[in-house]
Amino acid sequence: MTTNSAGFPAAPEVLRYTAFATDPAGGNPAGVVPDAAGLDDAAMLAIAAELGYSETAFLTPGVGGTGAPGSSERSYSVRYFSPKAEVPFCGHATVASAVALAERDGAGPGDYVFATRAGTVPVTVAEADGVLRATLTSVAPRIEEAAPDDVTEALGALGWAPGELDAALPPRIAFAGARHLVLAAATRARLADLSYDFTRLEALMRRLDLTTLQLVWRSGEFDFHVRDPFPVGGVVEDPATGAAAAAFGAYARDLALVPADAVLTLHQGEDMGRPGVLTVTLRDGDARVRVSGAAVRIPPGA
Repeated sequence: MTTNSAGFPAAPEVLRYTAFATDPAGGNPAGVVPDAAGLDDAAMLAIAAELGYSETAFLTPGVGGTGAPGSSERSYSVRYFSPKAEVPFCGHATVASAVALAERDGAGPGDYVFATRAGTVPVTVAEADGVLRATLTSVAPRIEEAAPDDVTEALGALGWAPGELDAALPPRIAFAGARHLVLAAATRARLADLSYDFTRLEALMRRLDLTTLQLVWRSGEFDFHVRDPFPVGGVVEDPATGAAAAAFGAYARDLALVPADAVLTLHQGEDMGRPGVLTVTLRDGDARVRVSGAAVRIPPGA
């Protein structure tokens, strides 16, 4: 544990980044603690709660690498905390963390390995037109049927009528590091009007071990608008959700909504005034899903 000049534990460095946007006012803010060695669960939860972002990532250099600039394998163990609880995996905080590491101490673009509770997640940072983008590769995904009674309860909590769903995109529970219930709205107006029973939806999500609901409206062959209620994390809505994007990519492929080899564009945060763009890449013959996006540091005081 790092100590200060008086020999007391030093406060950990906490960075603030927004992911899936190039404007600090867009995308999804995340906290990044680049060296969480010595922090216990209570300390990490307290930091996440104080920041108030949907997630904060806590990184510790891992056994597989030093995490130092120039290291051929920059490996970290990573834990993710919302203001209320730990979550197994968080995509936007992963993207934010990788870009933060690339910028910190001049480490630069390159490959990282994140060991998460959900499994090993490789991340590559690359620069294009002066912007750093990170691409994470999910753990192996899986898709499950959603029980009709659970779908009915979710719709009741959302205030949606069954007829407002898009029958071409049936409800499923999708996993690519965390579990998400996918519900597709038949119209953009239905997706835009989000006002739900926080307590009722939280209870359902805890029972089903869901991280978010992935609410979707299909705007084109490979284009989707999405929203993610996140009451189990103490947040009404997540502005840009990389874990849900990975799960949705697996869902879309599993239901043959898109080809096995495809690039999807997900638009999220517009209805919150924090627009972001998530790129989801599917590769034929590889079950894993890749999610890409830019990330930028949030200026002090912003």
